[in-house]
Amino acid sequence: MKFWPQPLRDIRKHFSTSQIEKHLFNPYLVTAVLSWGLWQVGVWATLELLGFNLLFNIRTRISNHNWDERIVIISIDDKTLAEYGEFPISRDRYTQLLDTLAPSFPAAIGFDILFIEPTIHDQTLAEAMELSGNVVLAISPTSQQKTIRPIRELNQVTTQGHIASNPDMDGVTRQSYIYIDKIPALSVQLLETYNYSLESTITANSQISQKSTVKIPKPQLNNPLQSIWINWIAPTHKFTTYSFVDVIENKIDANELTDKIILVGLTATGTNDQLKTPFEKIPPTSGIYLHAAVIDNLLNQRNLEILPWQIEIFTLLIIGTGSIFIILPLKPCQRIYILLFLPLSWLAISIFTLTNFNLLLPTTSPIITIFLAAFTVQWQEQNEKQQLMNLFARHVSPETANLIWDNRSEIFQKGKLEAQEMVATVLFSDIRNFTSISEGMKPKNLLDWLNYYLSAMAECVHEYNGIVDKYIGDAVMAVFGIPFPHHNSAKIEKDAINAVSAAIAMQKRLITLNQELEKLGKPRIYIGIGIHTGLVVAGSIGGSERLNYSVLGDAVNIAARLEQLNKKIQQNNPYSILISETTFQLVKKHFITQNVNQIQLRGREKLTMIYSVIGYKNEEFNDEQIMMKHKSTETTGQQSHQLRSQR
Repeated sequence: MKFWPQPLRDIRKHFSTSQIEKHLFNPYLVTAVLSWGLWQVGVWATLELLGFNLLFNIRTRISNHNWDERIVIISIDDKTLAEYGEFPISRDRYTQLLDTLAPSFPAAIGFDILFIEPTIHDQTLAEAMELSGNVVLAISPTSQQKTIRPIRELNQVTTQGHIASNPDMDGVTRQSYIYIDKIPALSVQLLETYNYSLESTITANSQISQKSTVKIPKPQLNNPLQSIWINWIAPTHKFTTYSFVDVIENKIDANELTDKIILVGLTATGTNDQLKTPFEKIPPTSGIYLHAAVIDNLLNQRNLEILPWQIEIFTLLIIGTGSIFIILPLKPCQRIYILLFLPLSWLAISIFTLTNFNLLLPTTSPIITIFLAAFTVQWQEQNEKQQLMNLFARHVSPETANLIWDNRSEIFQKGKLEAQEMVATVLFSDIRNFTSISEGMKPKNLLDWLNYYLSAMAECVHEYNGIVDKYIGDAVMAVFGIPFPHHNSAKIEKDAINAVSAAIAMQKRLITLNQELEKLGKPRIYIGIGIHTGLVVAGSIGGSERLNYSVLGDAVNIAARLEQLNKKIQQNNPYSILISETTFQLVKKHFITQNVNQIQLRGREKLTMIYSVIGYKNEEFNDEQIMMKHKSTETTGQQSHQLRSQR
């Protein structure tokens, strides 16, 4: 690497692991990539089929939309087949139907039936259709690029429209081909006939005629399969539907059929012409209602509009990014409410646009994108939390680590912990005669012995929410009250109490620890502890390649000096813990103390009293007796070590 040109080294440095994690795994980018990827592989399209059904079912329950009353279905139903026999029924029945409808003057009549086999009644039926002048027959395109048309007699006297369907993969029909190779659908051709009827019958006022005609989409060049999205206003059973046999038997008022667009088709149970809609899937409805739905949409100019795919993708990106902005600053419980609120809000917006503007917004994909955003935020935070926990795991208690995480935005700036001035309590401890002990031990044994001790001391510090700032050889420096400034006097007092409690715990732990060391044939350990509360500066120290979180200030030096004084002050000092006047004022209500000496602190003109810690005020003196025995053993141990050194 050292032979690389400087620009390449700079690029490599910029794209370090931390930079890659910071930018490549940014929740905004992760959400965008996931959303785009799911769209590319068609996952969104598949899920949107479910969203389509959901939106239409909800809209039907909350709105009063209904099908256009100008559309009438004359169904060849079970009742009709019971009367006339199996389908196909005799064609003279259709002639009879046209004769019955003639006095009602319907605007257009469409047959969703393929008349492809000749019969003896074809000529009579052709004459009836020619006389009516407004009949449209069905044709069917095939996969061999051929079209199945009516028999010649009927083909010559009528117009035709195709009846091809276009169901989605779940069987539900959401789009309809209005032109196939410029051949109009049955529904489109019926509307053409309807317009012609209006123009022919309304002549007194041409303005009214112009307003009453229907705007019909024109075939597009270079688009052989031209389709529209169907706006399923309501379940198909809400279409005005009459039984074929009832119409022929004049059981239907003729006025109910005047100027109507009439569709004739098979609806009997068990027919092959089945249609699935968002409302009718099991069992499906009949295919004739597809044409009726398209006619309704075009009659009222309310066919469904959808977003272009470019806008849909942009919408997903905006929703994903916006969701992250909303979710990031929230606490976990608040995020749960937001993850309920945001999807419901988007669902409400989708229903509103569908109901009022016939605009179909993507539904499932934005909702899942919201959850993806929440997932990526949670994933990133878990990753950051793990890094942070790893950073502080050996320095702080789990409670402090969680506190740091909860307030991470206050302390993390530009990838480091910003320097902050605060009042904290510093604890400094040191092993007595460590130099002499280390000279008599092998380096590996010395390191094991020292780590055994340091691990036990760190546990005591963590137990009282302190942070092990650093190990300086055999010395331990711990701080209580960082990394967040405590402006509240009660919290500063609590930090001091925790420091003294941790110091007592350290000395008590040494009793057990020394017993274990003695069994292992290793030297006993005796320590002195100094504690001072004062102003410190806490923050990251070092350069871009290496940072260390630590505290600086005169308070650290004072705590270290107090620790050294334990060597001289042993009377009335059972725990070998000395505290400053400042710390004494904060803990005097909780601990028994003894003023032992006055010293000149740096930067201060007056002498400062220092105190030894005797024990807890609510604790009997059993611990003090134990510590006195511990002190006696310490003195004996030190004398023995000095004698061994002299020999």
